[in-house]
Amino acid sequence: MLIALLLLAPLVALAAGDAPRPDEPAAAVSAAPYRGRASAGSPSRSMTFRIARMVAVAAALYVGLTITVLLLEDRFVYYPVRYPSGQWEGHGLNVEECTFVTKDGVKLHAWWQHGTGTGAAPVLLWFHGNAGNITHRADNLRMLAGRDLDVLIVDYRGYGKSEGRPSEKGLYLDGEAAYRYLTEERGIDEGRIICFGRSLGTSVALHVALRCHVAGVVLESPFADARAMARRMMPTFPVWPFIRSRFDNVGMVSKLNVPLLVIHGDQDEIVPFTQGKAVFEAATEPRQFYTIPGAGHNDTYLVGGEPYFEALLDFCRRCTGGNR
Repeated sequence: MLIALLLLAPLVALAAGDAPRPDEPAAAVSAAPYRGRASAGSPSRSMTFRIARMVAVAAALYVGLTITVLLLEDRFVYYPVRYPSGQWEGHGLNVEECTFVTKDGVKLHAWWQHGTGTGAAPVLLWFHGNAGNITHRADNLRMLAGRDLDVLIVDYRGYGKSEGRPSEKGLYLDGEAAYRYLTEERGIDEGRIICFGRSLGTSVALHVALRCHVAGVVLESPFADARAMARRMMPTFPVWPFIRSRFDNVGMVSKLNVPLLVIHGDQDEIVPFTQGKAVFEAATEPRQFYTIPGAGHNDTYLVGGEPYFEALLDFCRRCTGGNR
């Protein structure tokens, strides 16, 4: 913030310094150079001062806002809830606590939920959104329990019981570490793994799918990229060209070569439905778009109900070799 104030100082001075002070006659300001022209106190001269001051103030506000967004960008992107906050006890889930370490040495925490099927059931590698922690997905996990589907849901660095601080590069490393945990530590065959990403997690799911062998990808409520979301959230102030985050879902999905299911509520109040469509249109076949009528951003599985879960399970089964 100190840097922002230092950079703003010249613009603020420009906004205030060229105008006459309240106790100084307008004609006293640089009167000599204008001898022979309209007086400095004329209406046209006064209007020029006002316009210049307004432009300078607007520029100062824009620069200040842009610098603030850049300095605090991560706070606008990530809303982690650290342990012990969250429902870590009494959630009614039969989950196994898991830990593993990323390539850059960050210890992560995850939950493993075993379904009702055999050892050949599809495995959902779940990357959640930008807020909360895995305990805030407990109700969704309960609805998946009792189905022929195993789930590993991981908390990114800085979330829940995971160490570190979140960043785009860090989240991608977290996703890769979760995949290695499944294949190397749990011995899961890569042909059983479905990358599932919701909201911000869609970028992590795509990143993992492009670097590791998976059977398919599910993107729920995906956005086009970080700049598109910045334009969406701050349409009045065009700060989006300056943000560092990319999360380029459209770019990544165009390189995908495994089956894709895109799920989006048509009343999404955070990520526009049109952005989900843009991600879908950028993908190649085989692909499927599943619309949930009336669903917003955080209630897809609630509004979608049993048809939502059937569509998800059917896709997973087809990707991993049919009904099991």
